[in-house]
Amino acid sequence: MDRKPLRLGAAYHGNRMPHHAREDLLDMATHGMDLVVHMFSHTDWDRHKNRMKDIITMSQDFGLEVWVDNWGLGGPPGDKSHFLSYYPDSHMYLSNGELSPVRACLNSPDFRRFTRDWIDAVYETGARTIFWDEPHMPSKKSPDGRLWYGCACPRCRKLFEEKYGHPMPEFSTPEADAFGTESIVSYFREMTEYSHSKGMINTVCVMLGTYGMSLDVVDRICSLPYMDNIGSDPYWLGAKAKNPDLSVYEFVYNGTKENLRVAEQFGKNHNIWIQTYSNPKGREEEIVEAAEAAYDAGARTIIAWGYYGSDSNDYAAENPAVTWARTCEAFQRVRNFERDRILAENRAKYRK
Repeated sequence: MDRKPLRLGAAYHGNRMPHHAREDLLDMATHGMDLVVHMFSHTDWDRHKNRMKDIITMSQDFGLEVWVDNWGLGGPPGDKSHFLSYYPDSHMYLSNGELSPVRACLNSPDFRRFTRDWIDAVYETGARTIFWDEPHMPSKKSPDGRLWYGCACPRCRKLFEEKYGHPMPEFSTPEADAFGTESIVSYFREMTEYSHSKGMINTVCVMLGTYGMSLDVVDRICSLPYMDNIGSDPYWLGAKAKNPDLSVYEFVYNGTKENLRVAEQFGKNHNIWIQTYSNPKGREEEIVEAAEAAYDAGARTIIAWGYYGSDSNDYAAENPAVTWARTCEAFQRVRNFERDRILAENRAKYRK
């Protein structure tokens, strides 16, 4: 079995002051973290590029591997896309003609150029791994329950008609879904090829089974030759709200197993996320259970979203201090599990 080295980390966002970042990054390093995921939004690019370079260098000086998140670059997840203020003709549209006010069309040449420029900016900060955060197309139920999927802006309508010889349908059809799939896959093919050409690593979190993404879309994104690492986030709080009897361990274990199956299928590395935001007060121990489940299922890159219970956000944990304490305890337990495993293997091999 090809065992990956254990890597533990957290997403870090909401602070761009280096003297505060130094304290937080030291906190992460002294609690056994191996990597940090930094957001690099359009606002960061415009207003904090040099500060982000300082923070990324500082992260690396503390021994933390740095991943950079394309947070809100083309719209959700993350911030609203500021790019659209400069290129309003690059808005995404639903197939009923409704404008998607905060999402960029992935077939827009201007947006693709903008993304390549963003990759250049990330490279200049010194980071060498890009984290493509939850790629998806918008979907919306029509009154009769049929699904609109993908973009139907004038540009996409023209591309569709050129490809299929008839106008884009209003509702979901195999051809419409195939066009939506190719739009998202084509975008990520171009961007991962470009970042790879600069010597960068591409990682992704695909959120299996959500955002209207079919398994075909997931498979095609994961099979891209320069998508190096495939992740997902088996966040249990929403699922447990619907089913109070849900086992946190079972939910995270099964979600991790599915992610590892997909990663192995395509010969890629993996990343698994542990929910440390929106955690209710008094239920922080579930973080420990979730981290154990991810490790037991085989995950060896385990990351918390986010640092200190995501305290800088409105979706922060109700008790960020306790949430962070449990996160550190959970990751220390996982570290000890791995050390015990290695020790047992060494003893079995050499103490005969």
